[in-house]
Amino acid sequence: MVRAKQLSRIVVEVAYARADRQTIIELELDEGATAGRAIEGSHILQRYPEIDLRVNKIGVFSKPVGLDWRLRDRDRVEIYRPLPVNPAGLRRQRAAATKRMKKLLTRC
Repeated sequence: MVRAKQLSRIVVEVAYARADRQTIIELELDEGATAGRAIEGSHILQRYPEIDLRVNKIGVFSKPVGLDWRLRDRDRVEIYRPLPVNPAGLRRQRAAATKRMKKLLTRC
């Protein structure tokens, strides 16, 4: 009798944060599972229909990865929301406002 080799299991988390709440789902997968498989297995796409993996980027512990990224035990797959404001543009706006304020203060 030949026994089938049993795959090891890993535990991972899938995380998604909205402005009003954060959701972290822990699940157990076969070793070698991908980030895409973890997202699928978490059913987070059904819970948050606004997630579009063609638009939303994903990462593992803040490192950008693709859906085919092979996960390790205790990895956390993060689904990122699109930024409402470009951070570089926001810094430029703040710098310009500061410059205008300094100009106004020097006139007084």
